[in-house]
Amino acid sequence: MRIMASSSLLLLGVALLESSHLFVVTAFVPSSSLLPAAATTHAARSAPAPTTTTHLNAIGLGPDEDEAAALASAAAGVATEVSPQEVVNSEEYRTSRLTRQDEIIDEWYASLLGGSDEPTHLGRISQEARRRILTLPELKRAPILPREDESWTPYQSNALPTSAILPAYGLEQYGLPMPRKNAETWRHFDVVGMIGTDYSGLVDDIGTDLVLDDDDDDDGTVVETYKAKMIERGVWIDDDSCTARLVYVDGRYCPALSKSTPDIRNLSSDDFATDDSSSSASASSSSPLREEIITCLNRLPDGFTDELAAEVPSGDTDHLTSLKSLSGPDHNVGEPISQFAINNQQGTACFAALNSVRAGAVALMDVAPGTDGGIDEPKPTLIINAQTSNMGCTAGAATPTGVACHPRVLAIAGEGCSASLVQSYIDLDDDADDDGKEFKAKLNNGFTQVFVKGSANMTHAYLEETGGIVTSGVEHTDFDGDDASSDDVDPREVEAKRPALRNTHLETIDVHVTGDDGRYKAAIMGLGGNGRSRVALTASLLRPGSHASLNGFILAGGTQRTETKTNIHHIAQGTTSEQTQRNMVGGRATSSFRGRIRVEQSAQQTDSDQLSRTILLSDKSRVWTVPSLEIIADDVKCTHGATVSDLSEEELFYLRSRGVDRETARNMLMYAFVDEVGQAVPSSVRGNDDLDSSLKRRCIKRLQNVVPQGERAARGEFQSV
Repeated sequence: MRIMASSSLLLLGVALLESSHLFVVTAFVPSSSLLPAAATTHAARSAPAPTTTTHLNAIGLGPDEDEAAALASAAAGVATEVSPQEVVNSEEYRTSRLTRQDEIIDEWYASLLGGSDEPTHLGRISQEARRRILTLPELKRAPILPREDESWTPYQSNALPTSAILPAYGLEQYGLPMPRKNAETWRHFDVVGMIGTDYSGLVDDIGTDLVLDDDDDDDGTVVETYKAKMIERGVWIDDDSCTARLVYVDGRYCPALSKSTPDIRNLSSDDFATDDSSSSASASSSSPLREEIITCLNRLPDGFTDELAAEVPSGDTDHLTSLKSLSGPDHNVGEPISQFAINNQQGTACFAALNSVRAGAVALMDVAPGTDGGIDEPKPTLIINAQTSNMGCTAGAATPTGVACHPRVLAIAGEGCSASLVQSYIDLDDDADDDGKEFKAKLNNGFTQVFVKGSANMTHAYLEETGGIVTSGVEHTDFDGDDASSDDVDPREVEAKRPALRNTHLETIDVHVTGDDGRYKAAIMGLGGNGRSRVALTASLLRPGSHASLNGFILAGGTQRTETKTNIHHIAQGTTSEQTQRNMVGGRATSSFRGRIRVEQSAQQTDSDQLSRTILLSDKSRVWTVPSLEIIADDVKCTHGATVSDLSEEELFYLRSRGVDRETARNMLMYAFVDEVGQAVPSSVRGNDDLDSSLKRRCIKRLQNVVPQGERAARGEFQSV
């Protein structure tokens, strides 16, 4: 090491090769107080005592008199006094990097979390989630491992001994990462707009069943009124056409509109009551909850539950059980609280835990092994989340301007079964003034967990249609100049006053394929008009032969901000996946898609395809599309790609030359772009195309609001390769 140091000095211009100058090398050995004992001893044996005057000392590169004396004493074996290093209290610096905006975000989250004295409804599930949120990560130094240790890796960084240990961004005041505007996972989302709305209001009587009033009104009973609205919105499926139907209105389970079975039912607070708090804890339950259900509900995404949902075969006899150690030691993600791990997360752990604390009920779909085995399209299980204008919050004027709802779904597909899950989010009220109800800004914080066992086939459709319809024509600039008529209304002003623009829709979907040859197929469609919408889906393929197929479509218009994040995690050998994401962005909307595929070292012979296609309908709209591959294995077949374009002029000309008007032609091309994803939705949910309530007609109606108007200013094809 010292000869190398001397060589580098020679390159700097000190070309002294005489043997007498070899002693100078030891003059650059750090003082003994900064060296381990073994290194100091080695330095003492490597050369005679250095002189205090050298050629390097003359030009300011050598030791001063005190350092030279210390080195001479060390070389002579004389003990020198070592000053102890100052121990830094890292806790004093835990919040040193917090900005004012970070503090506002944490205060906003605290208002949603509430105090420990407020009631919870999921028993020990809620208690454990609150503990995880409030337990701050320990500020400790990473151990320095010897080279022969099996966990040793050159890809590590350690703080200096005298430096404070700081938490990762977002972990300053909580145990799970909070949203940060400049964090990688949140930088394209409207974090400022989200935290600018107070959603701390509570749904009245949350945690109890909703008993609808049977008194007659103008349209009949309340039950029939709600049912008629669901039929009109195309989400209702009759009892004969579905396995089960669980209906939640403003977060409260509605038995009068539901159809349940012993395996598919609502879990209320009674199901989570412990024996010591209630002598008849499960009196209202058809059966007590087994430990598997409790374990599944306790899981958190983004690696904050380290134990894998199933053991992953590795070699002939070994099994992998820890998420943070996969592909270690050189390529593992490591602790979820590290900055490196957080940069690759979806940022959903804090909201999933918040859901566990504040949820009023759980929709359980526990399909028995072998149910409908081999059937291509089994009858679906329908879960409807309907919301009113005031979200069931009818307290006095002092209540916050917004209210939060936390829907929770747990689906377990037993071995060899075929199951279909359909989730629908709809508005029950047509506008803010319906029935004189005051509009409340809404935060929907949903958490859906899916577990697919061996040889099971699970299809999952997710339809989000809340928030009404966006305002069309906001991309036009005709209202900026003097040419605008005094009678014209600026669409941007109309859109800015639209109440649903204050809504935020968050959904976390956490999927684990835990059995050999398990299959999961999803169709995610975001058609709503909420101001902010974010869907984050993770699919972990944990057993050989498992497969995931993801089809997604996001429609953004007006001034919406939408985001879709997916993570397909190949962990076991011989797994396959395919993903098609389609985005259509018009008006002045902003949308982003980040699709991540990670192939671990244990996932040899993986076959994965990913493609994102986006159509921009106006020059005022924006999109970020980032498909990504992280491949650790060396025997894989993976592809990914992304395209961004506008509607094809050639195809528009073909339709218009056959008598189709311009707007209709554009709408036809737009629906053809959507239809591939729509076909992945079960036929019983798509409905009859001739009816206005069908999925096709509902899509066309919403597409009409973002259809480009007028002729294109610049001719030609505009699309990526």
